[in-house]
Amino acid sequence: MELALQNIISPVVLCFLLGIVARWVKSDFKLPDAVYQSLSIYLLLAIGLKGGIAVSETPINELLLPAAITLLLGLLTPLSAFIVMRKFGGLSKTDAAATAAHYGSVSAVTFLAAIEAAKLAGLESEGFMAALMALLEIPGIIVGLVLARGKGNGSLGSAIHDVVTGKSLFLLIGGLVIGTVCGTEKIDGVAPFFIDPFKGVLCLFLLELGTVAASRMRDMSQAGWKLIFLGCAIPVVHGTLGTAAGTLVGMTTGDAAILGAMVGSASYIAAPAAVRIALPEASPGIYLTLALGVTFPFNLILGIPLYMKTAEFLSQLQL
Repeated sequence: MELALQNIISPVVLCFLLGIVARWVKSDFKLPDAVYQSLSIYLLLAIGLKGGIAVSETPINELLLPAAITLLLGLLTPLSAFIVMRKFGGLSKTDAAATAAHYGSVSAVTFLAAIEAAKLAGLESEGFMAALMALLEIPGIIVGLVLARGKGNGSLGSAIHDVVTGKSLFLLIGGLVIGTVCGTEKIDGVAPFFIDPFKGVLCLFLLELGTVAASRMRDMSQAGWKLIFLGCAIPVVHGTLGTAAGTLVGMTTGDAAILGAMVGSASYIAAPAAVRIALPEASPGIYLTLALGVTFPFNLILGIPLYMKTAEFLSQLQL
């Protein structure tokens, strides 16, 4: 409870909650679209740069096992989400596959919030986690689309191309490459812009994202209470699995918790773009409402503290 409270009263989460309140009280607050897009570009490139710097300082043999387990989780989680949504959620094959693509991918903002929460809790974390996030983004989307193959009129190839060349993955991988090639010494020149203001920019981004999430919460009636429950249960199962897997391969307590948060998250940027192309008949009122209106707030407020507590418990068992 103390850890959850500590997470809730952090500036990052409070800004998100303020955005929700702004929408509920019908405030006229709204960031201009150009500003919102600029903030997302800044955050994605900054994440990549910071991750690239860490990769440049990390021996390759220390990255191989975490990368392998991350890739495996990225293949397993959409399969489990698909089965659960079909058997217990009562969704059609198309809607279940579309939803699975979201739960198999990763939310960059949940990743950032988990990093900040780990720092607040004093948990050690390696910087190369951004590289794992990039690795986790694509497989789940591909698996989800393959599960629905033959049910949609869209092109699987076009959808995958859209994910790979889309803004989020393109900037993330580009930043990783630049950070890896340049290293700490050369990045120092742009650190006052990309590194130091990072938390403040994240707060502004989450303020606007809170209003977007609140608008999606209004669509919960289309999802139904059973799906809303699954939108909270799936991240707990996936997040716990990710945390356990991270601990098993020797990751630090902080990194295991962050991996749990990534695996337990649901994409609401890359996955919706791919699903719109490959599965145009899938219902956004289901997959986007669950990802952004249910799972994202759940993880931000309760999920991340749960994954951190799980990581601490598992690390103590190994001692």
